[in-house]
Amino acid sequence: MINLNDIMETINMISEENLDIRTVTMGISLLDCADSDANRACEKVYNKITRLAGNLVEVVENIEKEYGIPIINKRISVTPIAMVAAASDGDPVMFAKALQRAADATGVNFIGGYSALVHKGFSAGDEALIRSIPEALSVTNNICSSVNIGSTKAGINMDAVKLMGKIVRETAEITADRDCIGCAKLVVFCNAVEDNPFMAGAFHGVGEPDCVIHVGVSGPGVVQAALKKCPNGSLGELADIIKRTAFKITRMGQLVGTEASKRLGVPFGIVDLSLAPTPAIGDSVAHILEEMGLETCGTHGTTAALAMLNDAVKKGGVMASSYVGGLSGAFIPVSEDAGMIAAAVSGDLSLSKLEAMTAVCSVGLDMIAIPGETPAEVISAIIADEAAIGMVNSKTTAVRVIPAINKKAGETLEFGGLLGSGPIMEVNLTKSPKKFIDRAGRIPAPMQSLKN
Repeated sequence: MINLNDIMETINMISEENLDIRTVTMGISLLDCADSDANRACEKVYNKITRLAGNLVEVVENIEKEYGIPIINKRISVTPIAMVAAASDGDPVMFAKALQRAADATGVNFIGGYSALVHKGFSAGDEALIRSIPEALSVTNNICSSVNIGSTKAGINMDAVKLMGKIVRETAEITADRDCIGCAKLVVFCNAVEDNPFMAGAFHGVGEPDCVIHVGVSGPGVVQAALKKCPNGSLGELADIIKRTAFKITRMGQLVGTEASKRLGVPFGIVDLSLAPTPAIGDSVAHILEEMGLETCGTHGTTAALAMLNDAVKKGGVMASSYVGGLSGAFIPVSEDAGMIAAAVSGDLSLSKLEAMTAVCSVGLDMIAIPGETPAEVISAIIADEAAIGMVNSKTTAVRVIPAINKKAGETLEFGGLLGSGPIMEVNLTKSPKKFIDRAGRIPAPMQSLKN
């Protein structure tokens, strides 16, 4: 039975507490677009995306108006392009440009999937695509890229880790005139998931249907507001409040996903319940942690508070939908979170503390600006450390760092919009991991992989 109080509470969440559907993402398989002729393949890619997603934006905007629910982004994820491009001998950047044409034609905010999965090694087309990433992200505006370099089952491909350190740095250099924006559209994963609707790491996995709709819900402000009403509650009481709030948020995502699926005539996939912050005041994961009792995000106790938050969000979400998936939990992107930005600027939040926090949150080191002088091998080592956390803990971890070319720690990168501004954080550059990174091969999978 619909309760009037629940309706009014949801209205208040939307109008006062920054509750929104962060994204409706259409996943599209491009496996049938592979062709020995790269030009034909690119034309097939463009035609299929525009055919299936041609009215995506219109449909989602109509749902937004009818239900009064803000839907911030309309996105597309596609099959990792390395798989499609492998059939031809053309320049992979041709596919990036075809995706950009499709983004322009459909009006979506982003297309994710300029990607390669190399956690156990490079197959045909993988290395060529990876080496093309800097150029591809430089000549396009709405294309996002990701590379999976490790998994619990496979271990960590350290050859790919070494290469990605160079690619991240090269991407920063080639887009230095735009505050290194290319790196904001590039993620390096361990244990990447196939149904993630959030950029920049979204791609359409090979186990997904030909076309599917995923929804990503966000509501840090709603959770913070709910906790404010219980200033002296026990941790158990706080966990219950978070679970109940996550349940309500997820139900809204389920409604939007189901409606979009019906109107677009494609299957509904998952609701990704992720507390994805924005630079707006009142929309911060860091401020939730502080509402739980921390004087500032980054102080001792932050990891424990984040672990509790992440767990409660998941528990509340899975009660609201049978199809919770993606990453689901709490994101901690520094530049996109007003509280994280403040903690980083004050020095209370360090890169080392962020790394510890990634062991218990949804993803990993996300949207972190680092000094422009940071060498490729240090970037590779940061990736390797984060991948090890994901591999050993059987969870998704990721690295999205932005080397701020010609800038130093303490300065700022300005991205604008949802990407916010990035305070450049200190990186330990006194000792080098180069010899370790230069060793070829793969870090073997841990004992946790032997579950059969």
